[in-house]
Amino acid sequence: MISTGLLLTSFISIFSIVNPLTAMPVFLALTENNTPQERKRQALKGCLFMVGILGAFLFGGTYIINFYGISIEGIRIAGGLMIMSWGFSLLNPKESGRKISKEDEEEAVEKIDISFSPLAMPLLSGPGSIAAVLGLASQAAEFGHYIIIFLSILLVALSSYGVLRIAPKAVKYLGKTGMTALTRMMGFIALCIGVQFLINGITPLLN
Repeated sequence: MISTGLLLTSFISIFSIVNPLTAMPVFLALTENNTPQERKRQALKGCLFMVGILGAFLFGGTYIINFYGISIEGIRIAGGLMIMSWGFSLLNPKESGRKISKEDEEEAVEKIDISFSPLAMPLLSGPGSIAAVLGLASQAAEFGHYIIIFLSILLVALSSYGVLRIAPKAVKYLGKTGMTALTRMMGFIALCIGVQFLINGITPLLN
């Protein structure tokens, strides 16, 4: 029961921050000149890179925290603030809420392979999703919990791949209004997760 709850919580937390829905328009723009097979390959590689990046921070985050002498509460508070900031940017879409700048996007169009940069980093596994993974890792009580969180990362990657695969049809079907509505819904979930991370970090300090 605990494992199922942790898996569901981790999946929702990471998916809402990764939010492949916001990556769809940029992904389509960057792969405009690609064939369907090439676009499929870019999406697959990008999601695999995302698993590698988030997995590295999940299992290596403890060493980073110990090396710099950062407390668990500090990680939770910092992660909460970062996730809240990202949630606000999704609730209020504007230029500052872009995951990559226009200059980077224009440069990426000229790349043959965009799977690692900018697709995996920072579109899918940016600072917000890394902060979410570190926050979840800080609450893991045993090694089995790390495995469950990693499984949720795999599920998020699989879901992200599915979203990117159907991106051409989804963007056309949902339109600008539908995409904005979904983005704001994800933003609200991310904001709630950030607030909860903040509460989890502050409560032990107050006690």
